[in-house]
Amino acid sequence: MDQAKLIELVKMVITDDNRILIDKADLYSYSFDASFGSYLPELVVQPKSTKEVSALMKLANKYGIPIYPRGQGTSLSGGPLPVNGGIVLDLSTWNEKLEIDVEDMIAIVSPGVLTASIHEAALEKGFIYPPDPSSSNVSTIGGNLAENSGGPRGLKYGVTKDYVIGLEVVTPEGEIIRTGGRTIKNVTGYDVTKLMVGSEGTLGIITEAILRLYPKPQATQTLMAVFHDITDAGRAITNILNYGVLPSKLEIMDNASITAVEAYEPLGLPTEADALLLIELDGHPEAIRDEITRVQKICKKEHVAEMKIASDESESKSLWKARKLVSPAIVRKKPTKISEDATVPRSNIPEMFRRLKQIREKYHVDLVVFGHAGDGNLHPNIIADKRDKEEMKRVEKAVEEIFRAAIELNGTLSGEHGIGTLKAPFMEMELGEVGLDMMKRIKQAWDPNNVLNPGKIFPEPGERFVLSDD
Repeated sequence: MDQAKLIELVKMVITDDNRILIDKADLYSYSFDASFGSYLPELVVQPKSTKEVSALMKLANKYGIPIYPRGQGTSLSGGPLPVNGGIVLDLSTWNEKLEIDVEDMIAIVSPGVLTASIHEAALEKGFIYPPDPSSSNVSTIGGNLAENSGGPRGLKYGVTKDYVIGLEVVTPEGEIIRTGGRTIKNVTGYDVTKLMVGSEGTLGIITEAILRLYPKPQATQTLMAVFHDITDAGRAITNILNYGVLPSKLEIMDNASITAVEAYEPLGLPTEADALLLIELDGHPEAIRDEITRVQKICKKEHVAEMKIASDESESKSLWKARKLVSPAIVRKKPTKISEDATVPRSNIPEMFRRLKQIREKYHVDLVVFGHAGDGNLHPNIIADKRDKEEMKRVEKAVEEIFRAAIELNGTLSGEHGIGTLKAPFMEMELGEVGLDMMKRIKQAWDPNNVLNPGKIFPEPGERFVLSDD
């Protein structure tokens, strides 16, 4: 359908021309996310009500128009990319509702509210909203819901799906439904709420969410453990958890991460270390003191070179700042960053570290490892230059081998970034032919005309993993 006809149809629903974007510059800004690939939409629409979304989806079904829901575009897997043109539905401006109900310990939010804003509003009432993706200051809750985002606190507190108890959803055919509610317990029928969270915008458009909140911990304490061998750090991770200590955060940085951050912004990190662990404990002050002693003993058994306990909140913030700076720091060397989130069982963390070392040496790639090691959700990042075709071919092979290593170690392709377009070619590797087919049947039942975020999750026949131009 040509753009003029499409605009005419959309104006039947959206009467405010300022919320219909058609300029080339605007369209290009919605053609990419934080992953790979660029696809130009016909136009961008910024809805402000559930009724508008419903009407747009009914138009999409009638005329076969692809609709692509989008938050702030921080996706690392191609989730919101308009691969078939059509309309990008920008939900990031729909941020009017952010209510904290103290009695029920819930938040009720619009899809465009920033995730960090929910946590800040909860803190004012003595609560926390635990899910904390690294992009929380810029990512929307709608995007987090679509991708089932995680973060450092996922180890102790879980990920986004663990805090969603109710949703308002517009189905692919334009109907409005509510799932779950305000109660913690709800076993009425199928758990459609959990089906929606993590469906990457392929089964419905979330227009409102009811989220659980958690009481703010009484105290927190941060530790840094320095190791001369990353496999020792891996064993320390598993043993900390096996000996009854459950940190709120347990993060790892390898030597490449440490040296990149220190070059980017000197923080006094031990650049001679092969790896360091950042550990945050929270709860009652007495319990924290006991857990610190246990963590120190465990790390000593695994040949820790140095242990440091943050003396105050300022020092604690400085240590966690180092972890936050990894991503911007590593791209100073080369401009292209391939960020993966292959996840393995905790028991296989040391072996995954060993495999990653082998992959780095085999393909001669700049492989940096950091991430949420406490729950096995590692972030092997490869930095490269996409203009170097030969290098990108090696990177493609390395990434594929990372995926295979994760599956062979009883892990998964993605712990939190989602599948999108980037990992679709590998879905059958993890799910098997029948498992993948069952997911396709769910998509077909919910979206018979395949108008909602088509081209995601499911591989096209003959599709293969490509980062560089052929």
